[in-house]
Amino acid sequence: MKRSPQTGLVFCIFFFCLVYAATSHAKTLTDISYGDTKGQKFDVYLPDKSANSPILFMVHGGAWRIGDKANRSVVNAKVARWVKAGWIFISVNYRMLPKSEPYQQAGDVAKALAYVQTHSAEWGGDSSKIITMGHSAGAHLLSLVLTDPNLSGAAVFANIKGGILLDSAALDVSRIMNQKHAKLYDRAFGDAPNNWLKNSAIEHLHSKVRPLLLVCSTRREDSCLQTKAFAEKAQRLGVRAQQLGVDLSHLQINANLGDDSLYTYQVEDFIRSLDPRFEPFLPPAL
Repeated sequence: MKRSPQTGLVFCIFFFCLVYAATSHAKTLTDISYGDTKGQKFDVYLPDKSANSPILFMVHGGAWRIGDKANRSVVNAKVARWVKAGWIFISVNYRMLPKSEPYQQAGDVAKALAYVQTHSAEWGGDSSKIITMGHSAGAHLLSLVLTDPNLSGAAVFANIKGGILLDSAALDVSRIMNQKHAKLYDRAFGDAPNNWLKNSAIEHLHSKVRPLLLVCSTRREDSCLQTKAFAEKAQRLGVRAQQLGVDLSHLQINANLGDDSLYTYQVEDFIRSLDPRFEPFLPPAL
C-alpha cells in the first residue's frame, strides 16, 4: 500500500519526538564527516559540562546492510545514563553492503576512531580515555579494528582503554561459513575462504590487544560458543578477555544497556577496572 506524504511526515515527526525526548538533555552535534562519502558520519552527544570527559565510541549493527547511528536502541539508554554522568557519546555510521563489504566497513570504523582521537579536545573530550563498543555486526567490525594491525595503526590503538563487544556471533567467520548458516553471512562474506579468514577477528588476535568484554546472549548458543573460544584464545596470548553471558535477547543486549540493571552494572565494573579516572563518571548502582 502506498503511503501518503502526509502519513510519512507524521511518522517522521513522531519518530523525531521519541528520539528527542530521550536525548533532549544532551547537546548533539550531528553528521560530523570523517570521510568523503555520505555514509562516513557520526553524531556526538555532549554532557552539560565537558572538560577532559571520557568518550564512549559506539558502532551500530544491522547485518552489515542496514542500521543507523541514531536508532533508539543504539542511543537512548546509553545517552540517558552516561552522558548525564559526564561522558561524551559518539555514535558512528559507516558505508554498508552492497557497496562496501565488511572489511571496508571496519576500515571506516578505524578511520572514524582516528578522527575522534584527533578532534576530541574540540568537544571537551580526553583522547586518552576512550572506550569502544559495538553491537552485532558493529561488534564484528569493532573486533577487527581492535585486533587487526592493518586496520588500526599504533596511533589509533594507543589511547583505547578497552572494547565492549555486544553479542557478536561473527568473531570466527570461517567457523560460521563451514557449517550451516544464515544467508546473510553469504551476502556479507561470499565464498572465498581467504576472505573469511580476513574477516575473522579470532585469526588476528595478538598479545597487545586491549582488554575486551565479550557480552553474549545465553539465548543464542552460537554467540556464547564463539565468545568463549575467542576469550580463551585471547587469554592464552596474555590478553585480558572476559565473557559475560546475559539472559537477554540479541536486541535487548543493545537497547537495555544503560538501564538500571545488574547487566549495566557489570559492564560498568569492567569499565571501572580499566582506569581509575573513569570512576567519577560512573553512576552508583541503585
